[in-house]
Amino acid sequence: MHFTKMEGCGNDYIYVNGFEEKIPQVEKPGLVRRLSDRHFGIGGDGVIFINPAEEADFEMEMYNADGTRAEMCGNGIRCVGKFVYDKGLTDKEQITVVSAGKVKVLDLTVEKMTGQQDRGVVTRVRVNMGSPILEPALIPVEAEGSRAINEPITVDGREYRMTCVSMGNPHAVIFTEGVADLELEQIGPLFENHERFPKRTNTEFVEILDRQTVFMRVWERGTGETLACGTGCCATAVACILNELTDDKVTVKLLGGELLIEWDRENNLIYMTGPATTVFEGTA
Repeated sequence: MHFTKMEGCGNDYIYVNGFEEKIPQVEKPGLVRRLSDRHFGIGGDGVIFINPAEEADFEMEMYNADGTRAEMCGNGIRCVGKFVYDKGLTDKEQITVVSAGKVKVLDLTVEKMTGQQDRGVVTRVRVNMGSPILEPALIPVEAEGSRAINEPITVDGREYRMTCVSMGNPHAVIFTEGVADLELEQIGPLFENHERFPKRTNTEFVEILDRQTVFMRVWERGTGETLACGTGCCATAVACILNELTDDKVTVKLLGGELLIEWDRENNLIYMTGPATTVFEGTA
């Protein structure tokens, strides 16, 4: 099986061309766990299969490192855009990608290197991530009222304040100080598996730097701490704006880089812009 290792802001996945590689569905969870292992496999935050699709140009079939299916990954979908263009699966600079039934529109930034004669490669991708979901039952999170904004939650005997958002997958955003020094290996799993999240949750720990900039670390459901999370950045920006902590355009600084998130409030759409990089290719 041929694979391509790619990353967006350090959020790294193993990409498999589903047009060519035909792997039975029942085998995929075990395969994903083996490939994602950073000691005995290729190593990554999960595996993404790029497949044909009827309702879009391509399908992104995404798995977490533990072999569970995931609905959406912002960094992952940017790399899908780079993969299909660089590999010649499309010649369009605007494409559609469906993941878990939701279609996203990607605008590809194509650049040519000095002296390069071919059509160039994708270096950045802007994704229309759609509208944020704020209704607790749809996120899902157990909460009273029509939204879970700055709502108290007790974890390991300590009260935190969370703002919950779904960008196709659930997020709980926690504003706190000293994010760089947090022991995420200890508190991350407690949030992920908290009884108030019926489908578990991704958790973002966020420190406000100024009205346009925040710093974030993320504990991803089914994976653990990652260097970046695109949907988490989108959820973070929404939470910042709902709590009146930032403007509508936010640069989210991550351990692996930074992403620009914009909330078009008039049309209720979130736009994410960031890099996509190929690391290496091989056969497994």
